[in-house]
Amino acid sequence: MGGGVTGPPPILVTGLPRSGTSWTGKMLAAGGEVVYVNEPLNPQHPPGRCPGVLRAEVTHRFQYICDDNTSTWLPAFRDTTTLRYRFLPELRANHSPYDLARLVKYGTAFTWGRLTGRRALLDDPFAVLSAGWFASRLGCRVIVLERDPVSFVASWQRLGWTVHFHELLEQPLLVRDHPELLELRAFAGSQDHVAKTAALWRVTHRILRRTPGVLVTAYEDLARDPVPGFRRLYDYAGLTWSNTVEHRVDRACTGTGATDRGFAWSGMSRTAFRPMNSRQVLDRATRGLTPAQVSRVRELTT
Repeated sequence: MGGGVTGPPPILVTGLPRSGTSWTGKMLAAGGEVVYVNEPLNPQHPPGRCPGVLRAEVTHRFQYICDDNTSTWLPAFRDTTTLRYRFLPELRANHSPYDLARLVKYGTAFTWGRLTGRRALLDDPFAVLSAGWFASRLGCRVIVLERDPVSFVASWQRLGWTVHFHELLEQPLLVRDHPELLELRAFAGSQDHVAKTAALWRVTHRILRRTPGVLVTAYEDLARDPVPGFRRLYDYAGLTWSNTVEHRVDRACTGTGATDRGFAWSGMSRTAFRPMNSRQVLDRATRGLTPAQVSRVRELTT
């Protein structure tokens, strides 16, 4: 069921945090045909809670959006995906010098992008459990990044991250549509971060396998051979691949940079993207886990 936007479809790049969404989004923006919109569903400010970008209240990480609550979310995301920046709501909500600079940056990018026919590209890991809605109601070309579970858990361990499952279980529509999430109740209050992160990966993997209208892409495949991998994503998204794009992608994926520092400032947006040698990153994928933990993650996610 459509009813989202007219014209070329917007693009959503999603996947669990630390699955390569920022990297993928930046590579898809290399051709200059899109306006990159960073994490409108992030419940923290910044980059979220910016009504100029998304005029709706985000109450949970992994906010679930479906047909039952579409009356709230569809108008807001129509504005976002058609690059209509809401200056007055943003001014009323956020007043710091940083916020005003971000308003100028995003307001200018949205306005210029709309006038020049660019498309919105949303990079948002918090949209991963609502990916089907973005495809069906907004007509998005949805690219879902999925990382190998050991690499995923190791990355979260290195950063000291954990997951608070009440953010998922307190959303009745989400649990109704994806009852496998009830498995996560067993980890309430647990300090076993490896098992909790593995459980998040396992449940999300099962949900994505039955989500229609999305392209699930292995992070490792892109990292191992980025140029042909991104060329396929450009074709799927309806973006123009050129020699210039190929050069930019190749350069960004064979450089060096910090790859495991989590979210860091990049201009006026918070993003995990850094130029990197993507093949070398794969060689360090299990760093932070013991061999016994690696075996355990494999068992928990098989």
